[in-house]
Amino acid sequence: MPAPLASLAALSDALAWAVVIAFLAGIVIDALGYRERARLVIAGAWGVFAVFWLSVFPHFAFEVRSLVEGLGSLLAIPLSLSAGYFLLRGRDSVVSLSRAVGVMALLYYPPRAIPAVREFLIETVAAQTDRGLALLGYDPAFVTAPDTGFHNTFVFADFSTYIVWACTGMGSIAIFGGLIAAANADLGRKLRAFALAVGIIWGLNWLRNVFVAAAAGHSWFDHPALTWLATDVAGVPAGHTSFWIAHTVISQSLSVLALVAITLLVVRRVPEVLSILSEAVFVATGREYDLRGMLDGDARVSTDTPVGDGEREDPA
Repeated sequence: MPAPLASLAALSDALAWAVVIAFLAGIVIDALGYRERARLVIAGAWGVFAVFWLSVFPHFAFEVRSLVEGLGSLLAIPLSLSAGYFLLRGRDSVVSLSRAVGVMALLYYPPRAIPAVREFLIETVAAQTDRGLALLGYDPAFVTAPDTGFHNTFVFADFSTYIVWACTGMGSIAIFGGLIAAANADLGRKLRAFALAVGIIWGLNWLRNVFVAAAAGHSWFDHPALTWLATDVAGVPAGHTSFWIAHTVISQSLSVLALVAITLLVVRRVPEVLSILSEAVFVATGREYDLRGMLDGDARVSTDTPVGDGEREDPA
């Protein structure tokens, strides 16, 4: 890993807290009616968010060796800068997207940073994974990890795997929590949509963890061609082929499809989420897309979207 990136990676936790605080500060200032001040604070939060994504890119790219997460974190850098730019140009509707991101950060990072909460969630997911393995007829030793003290490790005959924070599904839960919370809809519908999303995410995450543990522990994918792909192409350590195929290639690819499917279920119950998603698409492409029309089969696209004077007001 390049030395500058390694130095920045060491600051990722501090940057995460800065992101949470900056977004929440901007949201509060905006709620108090100081839109111009809020615009500056939130634009600054997007800038810090871009630096945060740069700080975590080395972990995903060089340590986890995840194409999905590595590419995602890299793409998030210009997208964050773009959001801040459009906000400074006067596109107030970016504020609703910023509210969603602020809630996502609040739901994701503080629980991860609080040791007792992190331990509880990791050990709960690990215990459920252990029960899932038992249902498949597998009985690895379920032990405490010596380095963390968490009861989260499965020891098979030739391989050991363990549950970490990323295995809890809190990242996906935070995404939908932020989108739903920022939507301009009644509380009852939002709570029902959130409960539906959490239930599906938790169940799919359980299946994923059981699959990865079983596949890695019993070397399901230790085929010569796949071993060559993992070790010679992706640089995965020897003996980790089945884990990498199950976790990084199969599970992460399917998780993208799962997120799309859950999004469709949520917007059917809270269509107001589409305005936030439309804003995210605009930030990414610079074009206005009628996502509601796309779902209904009557899509419209505008390539000439004014920014600043005449911009539509934030609906939320």
